[in-house]
Amino acid sequence: MKGLLPALDSTRRDALLAGIWRAVPSLVATGIWGIVAGVAMVKSGLSPWQAAGMSLLVFAGSAQLAALPLIAAHAPIWVVLLTALVINLRFVIFSAALYPHVKKVPLARRMLLGYLTADFGFAVSMARWVNLPPEERGAPEQIWFLVGATASTWFVWQVTSIAGVVLGAQIPTAWGLDFAIVVSLIALTLPMIANRQALVGAATAGIVAVLAASLPLRLGLVLAVVVGISAAMATDVALENT
Repeated sequence: MKGLLPALDSTRRDALLAGIWRAVPSLVATGIWGIVAGVAMVKSGLSPWQAAGMSLLVFAGSAQLAALPLIAAHAPIWVVLLTALVINLRFVIFSAALYPHVKKVPLARRMLLGYLTADFGFAVSMARWVNLPPEERGAPEQIWFLVGATASTWFVWQVTSIAGVVLGAQIPTAWGLDFAIVVSLIALTLPMIANRQALVGAATAGIVAVLAASLPLRLGLVLAVVVGISAAMATDVALENT
């Protein structure tokens, strides 16, 4: 038994490092996004402590950035919560897809993995596991690969967003950081459009977002997310039935 432990530890370490290495291409975009999110939180009227707390507790950049203008505009709390909820509905799909691979992990650790998991970590993990037969799902190296991909993203996000909070008061609005976040989001999103379902969902959401941009309280964004997810799911069902 003792002879097996070094090999097991080596397998976990290698999987962890593989997950970190796989996440590296996304970390620059994540860092830019994190800095802009930190600045945006401060510019929206949050105190540095509130902004840091939001970054640590929420850890959902797209929902944070969608909610901040609503908070700054003193929108009703139900609108803020509904917007964040709808934007984060994709994590329900993520959880369902990840469950076969993590169901053997104790509940407390699954909750931690759920907190750490973001879009890119989910995407690269599922791409790595897509051809695994059911009996091979949930191996320790799979869990540690997921930890490496997600924890590295979490770390970079927290460091850069808190840096943005600290620097927020010194960065002029005229610098146009909104453009930087658009570029970073595109860099993160494009590699994840890897099949027809994702392409249909992304294209539909983009079209609806443009057409509904004039809706009050940024409800056009909520509508775009709902319609985009619905289109992707409908496409998935249609492809399964062909």
